[in-house]
Amino acid sequence: MWSPAPLCALGRRRPGPSAPLTCLLQREYRDKTPACQLHREYRDKTRTRLLQREYPDKIPVCLLQREYRELPGQGWGRTQQLPPRRFVSNKPKSRRNPRTFPVLDGRVPAVYRHVFEENLRNSEAVIKRYSELLERVKKGGGENAILRHTQRNKKLFVRERLRLLLDRGDFLELSPLAGLDLPYGDVPAAGCLTGIGRICGVWCVFIASDATVKGGTIYPIGVKKQLRAQEIAMENRLLSVHLVDSGGAFLPLQSELFPDKLHGGRIFYNEAIMSAMGIPQVAVVCGSCVAGGAYVPTMAEESVIIDKIGTLFLAGPPLVKAATGEDVSPEDLGGARLHSQVSGCSDHFAASEEEAYECIRNVVSTLNCAPVPEEEREPDSPLYSPEELLGLAPLHYSCSLPVKLVLSRLVDGSRFQEFKAAYGTTLVTGFGHVEGHLLGIVASNGELAHDAALKGSHFVQLCGQRGIPILFLQNTAPQPAGPASISQAEAHSNRLKAQASMMAAVACAAVPKITIVIGGCFGSDSYVMCGRSFSPNFLFLWPNARVALVDSRHFPTVPPAGDCTGEELELKQLKAKLEEESSAFYSSSRLWDDGIILPQDTRKVIAQCLEIMEQKKYQTVSPHPHPIIRM
Repeated sequence: MWSPAPLCALGRRRPGPSAPLTCLLQREYRDKTPACQLHREYRDKTRTRLLQREYPDKIPVCLLQREYRELPGQGWGRTQQLPPRRFVSNKPKSRRNPRTFPVLDGRVPAVYRHVFEENLRNSEAVIKRYSELLERVKKGGGENAILRHTQRNKKLFVRERLRLLLDRGDFLELSPLAGLDLPYGDVPAAGCLTGIGRICGVWCVFIASDATVKGGTIYPIGVKKQLRAQEIAMENRLLSVHLVDSGGAFLPLQSELFPDKLHGGRIFYNEAIMSAMGIPQVAVVCGSCVAGGAYVPTMAEESVIIDKIGTLFLAGPPLVKAATGEDVSPEDLGGARLHSQVSGCSDHFAASEEEAYECIRNVVSTLNCAPVPEEEREPDSPLYSPEELLGLAPLHYSCSLPVKLVLSRLVDGSRFQEFKAAYGTTLVTGFGHVEGHLLGIVASNGELAHDAALKGSHFVQLCGQRGIPILFLQNTAPQPAGPASISQAEAHSNRLKAQASMMAAVACAAVPKITIVIGGCFGSDSYVMCGRSFSPNFLFLWPNARVALVDSRHFPTVPPAGDCTGEELELKQLKAKLEEESSAFYSSSRLWDDGIILPQDTRKVIAQCLEIMEQKKYQTVSPHPHPIIRM
């Protein structure tokens, strides 16, 4: 936004732009100097400052003034105002990515062609498996449950609800494979969809119950998924939207979801804390909200209930019948009119689902949440196709290619300013841009040796000092064999100290962190490279990734001493167990990450995460002694 004020009035705190220039000058110069002379002296000082700012080199000011005076049409005459200048604007300056960063050579050398092709075949196989699991999840509780939900109960499917609620465009779904193949059975998508999308241009976390899965009852994995969504909302100060259609806790598993610190009650605790933090929460009662599910909308700042569909009570009609012998309908016990007209548990009455989601969009527009300002970004695309990342996704250690080949397909223009390029080369560190966002990159390029860990510690601290987000690309290399001599033991100790230093730097870096496991995630390297226990803002896996304490493919199946058949069988069984439990699908179903992403989508997901994390810079934060409480 261009300010109409003269430049001389912009240098200091002055009255508005309509104040006479002479008044301003006389306030600056208290003597009785004639106003025309004041004009002339002030104009000359201002012109000098402008010229020196425009030309920071050492050209004499007198020459600059003479050259500027000779430019036609510049309006430097005594009676004309100086040209307007962009002074204050709420819109951030567009990022001009430096095109002087060195360009990475992303060509795959011919000597690595067979490795590339082997990786590609493996990627195609795991992506096929991933697609099959996604299709299975999208069916929710199965065809019969969906028909009962949509035909008999006249309710929309959860993904249709999100289409009505969110702005058009892609949203970032979190952990879609959570809940598959668990000891207590399949719970597709953990019984709820969570993710981040835009409402009225504002990034929001959504938690949407899927009542086709076990009637919307909450399983332990569902509690864990909701808590993770709330954690992301708190870290990034994101508005939370709950679409509640829940039958409450799944009682047969109550010992795993009720009594402990991070069990179901933590959801309500987080709601109160978020409200006190000034993070808005809104809810839609779009189905049956029973027992614990009833507290979510009543603790939200504003809630909407849908007529003839939404019901809200601690104990439903069957329990009332069992306790009192009284027959009561769900509508009379806790329907939309009761809660919007009598109890006050709901703030808005909606005649249909469509009206409810439009009402929520209107509520969001009143929350005074500023969206991320639109910026004029023209990022350069990488010089190499992201589809080639399928051939760079490592199958195992022997098939790992130089990680700079991966970076050349992620960063803008394939440009990367490397830090300490010749030191500790088994770890690659440096700066790049993704869709115009500057970030530091820490990428595994082999064994995390002593020098590499020291370099990583230094670089992470630099990013923390400069406030630059960090992207970790994790691919653990084999741990070195145990020391066989005193000198080797000393080398191991030094390596251990260096890795401990990097762990401390990563843990204490107060900047946003994104971790993507592109290969293996084993042992202590998981901690050093910002694994789940080091709380990155987001953590994703490629489908080929493996997460475990040790790599089962390097696990021995022959006893070290003797040929005991029993021990050999046990070792083989342990190896098979480790093999199963280290797959990306096993990890994602247990919420050890925020989901599996396809390698070719990595750049897009990173850009989304950076924009989501950037939104809190534009939020107005005021202290709140307590949350919003319904009276």
